[in-house]
Amino acid sequence: MNGRIYLDYNATALIRPEARHAVIEAMQAGNPSSVHYEGRQARAQMDTARRDIAGFCNATPEGLIFTSGGTEACNMAAKLSAAPAGTIGRLLVSAIEHVAVSKAAAAQGLPVEILPVTANGVVDMAALEVALQDPTPALACVMLANNETGVVQPIADISEKLRAHGSLLFVDAVQAAGKMAIDVQALGCDALSLSGHKLGAPMGVGALWVRDGLVSPAHVLGGGQELGRRAGSENMLGIVAFAAAAKASAAALSAFAEMAQWRDEMENQLRAAFPAVAVFGAEAPRLANTSCFSLPGLSSEMLVMALDLAGISVSAGSACSSGKVSRSHVLDAMGVSDDLSTGVIRASFGWASRAEDGATLVETWCRLAQRQSEQVSQPHEVAE
Repeated sequence: MNGRIYLDYNATALIRPEARHAVIEAMQAGNPSSVHYEGRQARAQMDTARRDIAGFCNATPEGLIFTSGGTEACNMAAKLSAAPAGTIGRLLVSAIEHVAVSKAAAAQGLPVEILPVTANGVVDMAALEVALQDPTPALACVMLANNETGVVQPIADISEKLRAHGSLLFVDAVQAAGKMAIDVQALGCDALSLSGHKLGAPMGVGALWVRDGLVSPAHVLGGGQELGRRAGSENMLGIVAFAAAAKASAAALSAFAEMAQWRDEMENQLRAAFPAVAVFGAEAPRLANTSCFSLPGLSSEMLVMALDLAGISVSAGSACSSGKVSRSHVLDAMGVSDDLSTGVIRASFGWASRAEDGATLVETWCRLAQRQSEQVSQPHEVAE
């Protein structure tokens, strides 16, 4: 990283050495749909990768569909239409879902009901119970862990209520994967999405797992790849790298959990320097690597740019395709005031992070925050 400090793993993880090695090893692979030797070798590698990634979340390999990434996986999940209680007639979408989920849900042509969250960013279970008083079968979309705050949702409790209702639950686990253990059986979900680049694989590969017995409509038409559920030659290099990154992430989960100490120490230092600092979701279970904080009156855009110039990479929340900082719908849903939400910084540690990275961020952020605060507080001169 040439001396830089990278604290934006929730946007994308740095490529893991295991994933890079897997790509190089697979570069001579044939087309897994071909019947000759090279094709059979490629098919064997892809089947192994499918088993490894399924094992990563205790899922059945047969239910795993490789995609171009988490966004495509979420779009596929939104098309699930057959629930135990009958045909899906509506979608229940938490207010903090990634736009890949919320926009896909809105495109289905069915009523979409928004599930509110508490001030700590956790789905309001009372609101869910009210929504389930309507007997219409639903597809509920609730992420496992939020990409901006790191708040972990009570998925097992949510799935229990939906199962009793005869409805389906889709869990976007893109942000949680590699940062906490994932077990689709324990979660009780019916579908779950993953993305390779959040684990340390290259961008351009992901997966959707669908429970046995559920029909995932064909998403891309063409050949018969992925059992007819997604046509097109598979991204072999990405798939084997995805599997390698998943295995490396699973092996490092205990070490990853220790990052909570780094995060907590960093947040304590921030509060000690500026008691008005707000840490979002701090009272709820969070991913060990994620801290989302703010100080009233600051500018996220200016802070992110200034930190970048100082050699520290962070974000203001969700990565946006425009590259601009926009108001967070997640913080809006949590009821965060405007003066706080304009100065949000998200720091997210990862596999190559060091404990001292947090302290460096605190030192630099405090200096920049003090400077911004002084500029804001100084009265503007009026020209005569």
